[in-house]
Amino acid sequence: MDEEPYPGFRDFVSGRGTALLRTAYLLTGDHHAAEDLLQSALARVLRHWRRASDGDPEAYVRRTMYHLRMSWWRRRRVREQLFAAPPEQAGADPHAGTALRMSLDRALALLTPRQRAVLVLRFYEDLTEAQAASMLGCTVGTVKRHAHDGLVRLRSVAPHLVDDVRITGGLR
Repeated sequence: MDEEPYPGFRDFVSGRGTALLRTAYLLTGDHHAAEDLLQSALARVLRHWRRASDGDPEAYVRRTMYHLRMSWWRRRRVREQLFAAPPEQAGADPHAGTALRMSLDRALALLTPRQRAVLVLRFYEDLTEAQAASMLGCTVGTVKRHAHDGLVRLRSVAPHLVDDVRITGGLR
C-alpha cells in the first residue's frame, strides 16, 4: 500500500473542518461562498502541508482564508446598501434566536471585509488583539482600529443587536 502523500491532512480536515467552515461563513456571510473559501484555502495549504503541519495548521488555514477573502473582495467590489432603520419587529417571536442571527448576518455584511475579519477573530474566535494581529499579518493598533470602527458601524446600523446580545448573553 502506498504511503499517504500528505500525512495528517485528512485527519486535520475531518477534525477541524466544521469549525473552519463556520469561520469561513462568518467571513463571507454566504454558505456557498464559505464552502468555496474553505476549499480554496485547504487547496493552498495542501501544497505547503509539510511546513504548515509542523506549526499550527489551523492558524495557517485561517490566515489563508482571510487573505483569500481579501483578494476576492478586491476583485469584486460591490456597492454597499445602507438602510435608514432596521426592520420593525412585532411582539415576542418564538424564533428570536434565528431572527437575531439573521440580523447579525445582515449587519456584518455592511462592514468592510477587514472590520468583519477582526470582529470575527476577536469576538467569535475569542482571540486576543495580539493573536488577531498575528493571524492577519498587521499590527495590534490596526486590529484595535478595525475593531473600534466595526463596532461603531454595527451600533449605528443595527443598534437593536447591542440590547439583544446583552439579554441573550451572546450569539453562539
